[in-house]
Amino acid sequence: MTSLNESKNINAISFEEALRELEAIVTSLERGDVSLDDAIAAFERGTALKAHCQERLEEARMKVEQIRLPEDSKPPDKASAFSPEN
Repeated sequence: MTSLNESKNINAISFEEALRELEAIVTSLERGDVSLDDAIAAFERGTALKAHCQERLEEARMKVEQIRLPEDSKPPDKASAFSPEN
C-alpha cells in the first residue's frame, strides 16, 4: 500500500496533503478492503502522518504566539523571525 518513496518524503509534504492522505488511510481501513499486511503498513504510515500533522500544527501555534500587536493595536512595523527554541 505504501512505497518506500512515500515514507521518505513525509517531511516534504504539506499539512493539507498529509491530512488528506491520513483521511484516505482511515477510510480504507474502516472499509476493510485491504489485506492484513497492507493494513499494518497503512497504520504505520497513518501514525507517521498524524505525528507530522501534530508537528506542523505546533509550529503554526508557536508562530501565531509570536505575533504581538503594539499597545495602540496597529499592525507591527516589523515581524520577528520564527525560532522554535523560543
